[in-house]
Amino acid sequence: MTIRFDNTYARDLEGLYLPFQGAVSPDPALVWLNEGLADELGLSVPALRTPQGLAMLTGGAMPDGASPLAMAYAGHQFGGFSPQLGDGRAMLVGEVIDRHGQRRDIHLKGSGRTPFSRGGDGKAVLGPVLREVLIGEAMHALGIPTTRALAATTTGETVWRETPQQGAVLARVAASHLRVGTFQFFYARQETARLRRLADYAIARHDPDLSGTPDRYLAFLHRVIARQMALVARWMAVGFVHGVMNTDNMTISGETIDYGPCAFIDAHDPAAVYSSIDQQGRYAYGNQPLLARWNLARLAETLLPLIADDPQDALPAVQDAIAGAESLYAAERRARFSAKLGLDGAPDSLIDGFLDMLTAQGADFTNAFRALSPDDDAPLRTLIGADPRFEGWLADWRARGPVNARAVNPVYIPRNHVVDAALTAAQAGDLAPFQRLLAALQDPFTRRPGFEDLETPGTAHIVTYCGT
Repeated sequence: MTIRFDNTYARDLEGLYLPFQGAVSPDPALVWLNEGLADELGLSVPALRTPQGLAMLTGGAMPDGASPLAMAYAGHQFGGFSPQLGDGRAMLVGEVIDRHGQRRDIHLKGSGRTPFSRGGDGKAVLGPVLREVLIGEAMHALGIPTTRALAATTTGETVWRETPQQGAVLARVAASHLRVGTFQFFYARQETARLRRLADYAIARHDPDLSGTPDRYLAFLHRVIARQMALVARWMAVGFVHGVMNTDNMTISGETIDYGPCAFIDAHDPAAVYSSIDQQGRYAYGNQPLLARWNLARLAETLLPLIADDPQDALPAVQDAIAGAESLYAAERRARFSAKLGLDGAPDSLIDGFLDMLTAQGADFTNAFRALSPDDDAPLRTLIGADPRFEGWLADWRARGPVNARAVNPVYIPRNHVVDAALTAAQAGDLAPFQRLLAALQDPFTRRPGFEDLETPGTAHIVTYCGT
């Protein structure tokens, strides 16, 4: 098969990767292919379904022009710094220019052991791969910047976790895989020249209007801060909990990346935690804006020697940039939640008042916003009408002239118990629940007859795990 690759990462960032060829799968089989995304990338859908296409999608053999590699990066994981992490079970196949003129990475997860595997087997299994398909496609349909799944492929081998499971590979597409941890890799090694080359590369790729300008590194920091705070505000507005907001899981592009122990809240709860490894609640739903700022401060540290010859001279401007992240987030949050309330510029008191009632009444977050209607308050009254603050809040809201906000309040989200059931069925060979759920998530604002079960909150707390 022929793909027009243009691999700037491999050409320009020597020292930030190692060449890598994935493992050959004994019996690869395509489980799901994102045909719309493939077409957007200028890839041939029939070619991807051939043995040569399957070999690329599982990492075993690459078409001409690919530069397969494993990326190096560092990162703070739950607050502790690791100077070398890298792609332990992933590889960058190459870059393509899509039909809109945008550069996109084609990347694999589960393609075998790499030089950065740190004792792992480098493999993935089917359940977590399909989970990333579901969550990524849901986020995309909700209008949230995200990496997207191109394909899910089984490998024909058994991978052992707690039990024997089907080996699988996820093909993923992103604007880039540059992370905060990518910058930390060179900063930790005090390799300022390579750090500068990385920063210039990131600027040329994501903020090309800044290339060559005198203050580009500080301006770049401001851009990344703005993208990330807007992203987290969007997460909060749909009740998304990332679950593992380490610095190696925060992109420079502002896309959501790595759907491992993530979840969507049912009842509104700022303390909600789903990840099995987040024992202290560091990445709880309500902590995400704070942790995003903490991660951005780690990026800012790496840029200090680029902003000024003496890093101390750069410190005041960098501190101001990080301090400004809070107000950027507040403005984005206000805009997102105002829209969900059907208002243009709702005060924080009205937003917080509504959320406080949801918390107090244990009301479902998604259904409560969907129940808001200027014409009929009965559905909302059923959910939170018992709250003593309800009548006053409702009168205040109505006085502000709300409009119907169903275009921004989804009917369907990837509810944890529904996702869990769909993945369990898929692992047993039944893809129908996965396909049904995916169809709903790809059109989340349109209610479908017969899909009422996808609107119902779960009755038990489901723990999520790092899988892919």
